[in-house]
Order: sequence, then C-alpha cells, then structure tokens
Amino acid sequence: MHVSVLGIGMMGLPIAKRLREAGFEVTAWNRTLEKALRLASHGARVAHTATQAVHDADVVITMLENGDVVESVLFGHGVDAALKPGCLVIDMSSIKPSQARSHAQRLAERGVAHLDAPVSGGTVGAEAGTLAIMAGGEAADFERAQPVFAPLGRATHVGPHGAGQLAKLANQMIVGITIGAVSEALLLAEKGGADMAKVREAIRGGFAESRILEVHGQRMVERDFAKRAALTVQLKDMRNALDTARELGFEAPITGLFEALYASAAEHGFGELDHSSLFRELARRNGMR
Repeated sequence: MHVSVLGIGMMGLPIAKRLREAGFEVTAWNRTLEKALRLASHGARVAHTATQAVHDADVVITMLENGDVVESVLFGHGVDAALKPGCLVIDMSSIKPSQARSHAQRLAERGVAHLDAPVSGGTVGAEAGTLAIMAGGEAADFERAQPVFAPLGRATHVGPHGAGQLAKLANQMIVGITIGAVSEALLLAEKGGADMAKVREAIRGGFAESRILEVHGQRMVERDFAKRAALTVQLKDMRNALDTARELGFEAPITGLFEALYASAAEHGFGELDHSSLFRELARRNGMR
C-alpha cells in the first residue's frame, strides 16, 4: 500500500517514520522541503509538490496546521484533481467539524473517500505508536484504514463525517481546562507556603489524578515549558470548540473562560511555549514567577 503524508512537522514526521517501519511505501511532502527531506534516509520518497506526492497514493494522510491550510492544500493546489478514484484521504489535522464535513462531501464528488481522524498523544505518542485516533466517516472506510492506523495507535470510530473532529474538540476542551485547574491549584499551594512538588505527589492517586497532573504537573514543578504542543495550537482548538458550540446553539461558558486565559497568555509572549505554560500566565497574574 502506498501512503502519502502531507505535512511533515512535529507530528507528521514520526507518523511517516512509523509507517515506513511498518513496511508501507511512503511519499512525503511539506511546504518547506527540508522538513520532508529528513525522511529520505528512512526510505521515503520526497515529493516537491503536493500533487506529485498523491499521484499514485492509495491513502493520503494530511497532518497540517489548521482547517484553512487543509482546505488550501487539498483544493487550492490541485491535489483533489490528482487523487486517483478510490483513494482514501485521512485528515489527521485538528480542524472544525464543519470543515471536515465539507471536505468529505467535495472529495466524494470525485470518487475519493474521506475520514477525519485527529489524534491525541502529542509527539511522544506519535513516536511510540500510542496515539488516540478519533475517526469520523463511513464505517467501511474506517475498516479499510485499520492497517494504516495500527502502527500509529488506537483508533476508534466515533460517528459520521465530522465526528472525529468533535471528539478532538472534546479532548482539547478537557486538556485545556485541566491544564488551567492544575496550574491554579499548584500555584495556590505554593503561594500559601506549601512545596508544590510535594503537593503534586500527595494528591496523585486520588480523585485529582490525571494524565495532565502527571505529565504537565511535572513540567510546572520543573518550570519546563519547552514546546511539545504549542499554546497557540491549544488556543486555536478552544476557539474551534467555541465556534462549533455556537453553530450547535450550545453554551460553553467554561471553554469561553479558558479561551480568554489562553489568549492572554499568548498576548504576554507564551504562545510558542508548551500549552502547559498557561501556568506562567496565571503566575504572572499573581506576581509569581
């Protein structure tokens, strides 16, 4: 099976590597060619244009920055016309559900199948093949994608086109809000004179336990905010969640509060740090480092 990967960034690179290691024929494309060239030593073909990359592909994976970029690559560069009939496009980017549904409909008109299959687990999960993959689309296409998903992580079919993106928005709402809760709680403890590291240790294993407390809480203790997932990406996802809520007539006040907090963090220079650096915005507000 020939798989083309469009978007060789922090997530696309390990995804393409794992597909190569699993024995797939892989073609890579990225707007910045140098990023795609990193895969040449792993046996992948490197295409100079997106249309070249997808010409003979059985499966095309997109892992791009946002919905507008996905739209541009698929429909503004002639990729849709270059896809062979029967090809399956798996969009693993995080975009709006309405955009995913539109892309699926437009590709179907060309005889091309589509799954929206965003992921959670970050670069660590991509490298280890332990991503949580949330897929929306036709059940038959989901089954067809199983050999591709297998080296990447655990895939779940959550509903029709757009449902994968809804699941990812739910994931990002929980992640973004929980980062804020852990940040504020640990900062309060430190402000009152407790040892932040010991507080984190004490509450782990109780009802407050979470992956965020485990991983991001440790980053907060160590003040290690090197980018794994950018705060600007978290902000984009919170805004996509709010846009989707408005489309559905759903009130999401908690998400709205945290969108404002992440926006403030970005305005104060933390945008290109890890999303756990919301901690720094809350510390700033309280005169703490």
